[in-house]
Amino acid sequence: MKDLQSIKQRFGIIGNFDGLNRAIDIAVQVAPTDLSVLITGESGTGKESFPQVIHSYSTRKHGQYIAVNCGAIPEGTIDSELFGHEKGSFTGATDSRKGYFEVADGGTIFLDEVAELPLSTQVRLLRVLETGEFIRVGSSKVQKTNVRVIAASNVDVPIAVENGKFREDLFYRLNTVPIMMPALRERGEDIFLLFRKFAVDFAEKYRMPAIRLSNEAKNILMTYSWPGNVRQLKNITEQISIIEKEREISGEVLRTYLPDYTGTKLPAVIRKDEEKSFSSEREILYKILFDMKSDMNDLKKLVLDLIKSGDLDVALHNTDSGVIKHLFRETHEEGQAPEPSTPRPGGISHHDINNIQDTEEVVEESLSLAGKEVEMIKKALEKYNGKRKLAAQELGISERTLYRKIKEYEIEM
Repeated sequence: MKDLQSIKQRFGIIGNFDGLNRAIDIAVQVAPTDLSVLITGESGTGKESFPQVIHSYSTRKHGQYIAVNCGAIPEGTIDSELFGHEKGSFTGATDSRKGYFEVADGGTIFLDEVAELPLSTQVRLLRVLETGEFIRVGSSKVQKTNVRVIAASNVDVPIAVENGKFREDLFYRLNTVPIMMPALRERGEDIFLLFRKFAVDFAEKYRMPAIRLSNEAKNILMTYSWPGNVRQLKNITEQISIIEKEREISGEVLRTYLPDYTGTKLPAVIRKDEEKSFSSEREILYKILFDMKSDMNDLKKLVLDLIKSGDLDVALHNTDSGVIKHLFRETHEEGQAPEPSTPRPGGISHHDINNIQDTEEVVEESLSLAGKEVEMIKKALEKYNGKRKLAAQELGISERTLYRKIKEYEIEM
């Protein structure tokens, strides 16, 4: 294999993250073949460098290399740009014109943002990939081309396929060899390496000393989520290099360029509304009830410890007396706490507990799971006017199980 470091230097790829090295490895291995490649990853991760790596190490390296941003070409002219057109084929077509696939014959064409292609253009592209044939706009003559296609997308193409925005057959044809570009926030120390490289580059460009980061600023740089990835990091480094007079950048200054900085990297929460069901809500409710019961047991133990230590009077001055009174009665009734016959010095007696005036009404909420289940079954039956089959589907259980529970809990319908 080609030396990894020399490849990075040649194409300006910076970083040592394993995912990045793996992507370069795949690109070099697939280069000598004519297989189609699909590069995926978030916007700004540097996907545009990899088609050049593949082309440069392929047998087509002396042929034409053309990069096309599919999202930047209007839908009405995209077919003409890719496949060419004949004179008079549409308004403004004053002359015949070759398309990119014709010009790049024998070379490589890179289709960036390929998921933005209209469905009609996707059909034409599929034909080129399968047979090497295309037809100019306004012509009936079939032409041949020998082009290596490399595509890239910053959207989840399988989801686009599910939504009917991208042809499934085209996806599989392009995705012969997939390359996944890691997001900047996943690359660890690579973030600081990139910042340092950009700082030096802009110092040379604008003829000024390179900016550097304080320890706090470096920590902020490493913990920021970087939604715009490498492109965002480069832009912010350039802004700071030009605007800030001080060459050492503090954390406070860096935060002004990262207005959405939260200070921590939090895991992404992916919500799928279509997966939300009655049974999942029930599971959440059960968990909450179990947690509440656990908390109550902890509070009872705390009250018992306070009674034994004689510190209950201190607790009464620092918390809700009504709650403590309620918990004291529960622990006493359960036989967990002995009833003190005489008050301890500085302590409080059982008689004093009974004379405490509640500052608020204590509402005892039932923590019975069976009770909650009965309540849910009744609501489901009411919703579907007693139809057990529909109610069972809503509850996420079988109709037979629902019938058994109705009988077990003696639920009137």
